[in-house]
Amino acid sequence: MNLAPYSFFTVASTKPPIVQFNSVGHKDSWRNITETGEFVVNIGTETLIDPINATSESFPYEIDEFTQAGMNPHDSDVLAVPRVAEAPIAFECVKHTIVEMGNCSLVFGRVVNVVVASAVLAEDGLPDFSKVAPPTRLGRSEWGLAPSTVTRVRP
Repeated sequence: MNLAPYSFFTVASTKPPIVQFNSVGHKDSWRNITETGEFVVNIGTETLIDPINATSESFPYEIDEFTQAGMNPHDSDVLAVPRVAEAPIAFECVKHTIVEMGNCSLVFGRVVNVVVASAVLAEDGLPDFSKVAPPTRLGRSEWGLAPSTVTRVRP
């Protein structure tokens, strides 16, 4: 099974809900998505930095990356492909479009289900950033840890 951290991940659309990530080259995730039409974007926590980083190794296709990283697959609610059991948030997606751009593939996926662990929810039922504490890959071997946050009411 393939498990890859994608630092080039963001929201592309809210209606319909579409996320995107950038794959440099045609890696295992690209191959799996083109073959199955499904993928999961898992949101990790600071405590998962080492296992997340371990998945960035270029493993042969037949190697189970969940086992290599010490993480566990969990059945997705809607898809046939698994999500990461340890990740508190998972976006289950079906392929929308893949755009080839230079040496990269920009992968768009329509979100068909979102799983959020109750442990990371705030009182209003939405994820609490401080509880999720998602790390960010900055480049080279550097990772950013969840910074302090401020609240501003939107006009």
